[in-house]
Amino acid sequence: MAGGADPNFPLNRLLFWPESFMADQKTYWHLLQQRRMPTEYEIVTSKLLCYTGEGFTGKRFELDVPLLDWYKRFQHDSPLTCTSWENFRDPRETTYTKYTETQRDKEIFIDGILKEIEVSGYDGQFSPRWLYVLSRVVAPLRYPGHGLQVLASYVGQMAPSGRIVITATLQAGDEMRRVQRIAYRVRQLQHLYRGFATDSKARWQTDKLWQPLRIAIGKLLICYDWAEILRWTEPRSQAPKWTRYL
Repeated sequence: MAGGADPNFPLNRLLFWPESFMADQKTYWHLLQQRRMPTEYEIVTSKLLCYTGEGFTGKRFELDVPLLDWYKRFQHDSPLTCTSWENFRDPRETTYTKYTETQRDKEIFIDGILKEIEVSGYDGQFSPRWLYVLSRVVAPLRYPGHGLQVLASYVGQMAPSGRIVITATLQAGDEMRRVQRIAYRVRQLQHLYRGFATDSKARWQTDKLWQPLRIAIGKLLICYDWAEILRWTEPRSQAPKWTRYL
């Protein structure tokens, strides 16, 4: 017995609670009003946040911290309002498990293409004109890709619903993976063509082709209202048509 402990204290009160103290609760107790078995998507995506008023705790912030004002200004007081953000649903009902299973197959396919490019010597047949197109149009996409990844991450940080958070987070993963694949493809070409795409950053900053997109992403990066960014980034959108040129 530890020093200072009461040897007569009934420990069984801590180990065996009467049923009156512990009402039976299911994992999806907060979805019981649906009066049906919820789907996996509903269980793992609903009421995840603890600072929106609709989350697990039903409160916003427990303490009055400086961060509270930021969320009030750019989340709660956003011009885009909804009676209940918890009613949002991803039409695909994408969970982390479903997402990784889907992307795994896609990544295996892309790995096979990249390997075939190296084995077959496909890159050796490119003309100088086509190399110029790839250097100007494809290689600089790494920079807007990073910008879109940051924007999706911010939406995931500020969104008022766990389901929107998950959607934006998966979009951020898509953007980061897209950047990685473009960088890998650029490096493949650099092994054969010395100096290929070494001016990508300068092109992104000065080439007239890229300035409308660069300005748009730059303005979004200094926009703090979560819904304004959501409006322009459209999470989980399909990959742009430029991926066919990789």
